[in-house]
Amino acid sequence: MSTTEMREPTMLVLTALVGGRKHGYALIGGASELSGGRVQLKVGTLYAVLDRLLDQGLVRTAGEEVVDGRLRRYFELTEDGARALAAEVRRLEANATVARARLSTWRPGTIQMGGAS
Repeated sequence: MSTTEMREPTMLVLTALVGGRKHGYALIGGASELSGGRVQLKVGTLYAVLDRLLDQGLVRTAGEEVVDGRLRRYFELTEDGARALAAEVRRLEANATVARARLSTWRPGTIQMGGAS
């Protein structure tokens, strides 16, 4: 995976898979739960994310089963996927640390016009 930022749906799917293999609807529910209901993945979005993650080797298929007459495909996190997720967590934490430090010194009226921010 590149060093660029990870989109939120991708991060949520990878995070949901940390707990073990899951099928599509479980991943949709996991993304919703992890985001406090803020992110509601559509089926098409989920499978676009999964296809990309499969191509990148960050997830792999982990079996299929028929449940109530419907095929259920399972996915699981790979070691590369866990490393990519850990790298994204470190990136977000570093950004949050800088923002938190800057906000702790901000006071109304301290915004300067021009120059570096």
